[in-house]
Amino acid sequence: MTNLAINTAQNVNIAYKTVGLGERIVAFLIDGIILLTYLGIIESIMEISNIFSSDRWTEIGFYSLFALPALTYSLYCNILFDGRTVGKIIMKIKVVREDGKPTAWNHYLVRWLLRFIDIWMFFSAIGVLSIMFSDKKQRVGDAAAGTIVISTKNSQKISSTILEELDEDYTPVFSSVIQLTDKDVNIIKEVYQIAIKSADFRTLSMLRAKVSETIQTNSELYDKQFIETVLKDYNYYTQQM
Repeated sequence: MTNLAINTAQNVNIAYKTVGLGERIVAFLIDGIILLTYLGIIESIMEISNIFSSDRWTEIGFYSLFALPALTYSLYCNILFDGRTVGKIIMKIKVVREDGKPTAWNHYLVRWLLRFIDIWMFFSAIGVLSIMFSDKKQRVGDAAAGTIVISTKNSQKISSTILEELDEDYTPVFSSVIQLTDKDVNIIKEVYQIAIKSADFRTLSMLRAKVSETIQTNSELYDKQFIETVLKDYNYYTQQM
């Protein structure tokens, strides 16, 4: 995997890991098994029903109709499941725009149309080689659509990252925390943890003053509560992007 920083519309830098060949191939194979199972079931139903015994064109028409969902499977899954097929969901990877903006249906459409070049031409050689030699692990369809495939796995413990555990009904207090970057929040959390551990309330007060100045807010919360709220609010807003 390769680390990649995405700058979101809110000017917040979020670090992701782009996904190489291995996980993408496994996700592709999982999707392939699903599609083969679907087509096998359809074929069995057709044979049992014996409705095509007298009309070849009707048979071709029905087979084409039932094959259409399989043909457009990846396109509709990506649109419905926010850049993921069933295989991608299982492998915890997804398609996102490389500029951090929301991915729209037209981006998925471009990727899907270019699957013919990436996957079906020359035994997938074009797609494999483009992923292997691209800095952002993009196949031709990704490069054309401006997308990348990232890992959604969190390999680190929550206590060692900028992430804070949130209740499902959590309501943010300071919307201006989006002015901060991941680097800022990492520093804030590290200084906060050191100050709390050593009972250094002077440092905690100075940290609070600096953060208040940066996000341009005044609050009546105690220093400890204020910093904890800022960390949770930042996590809340970055999760919504």
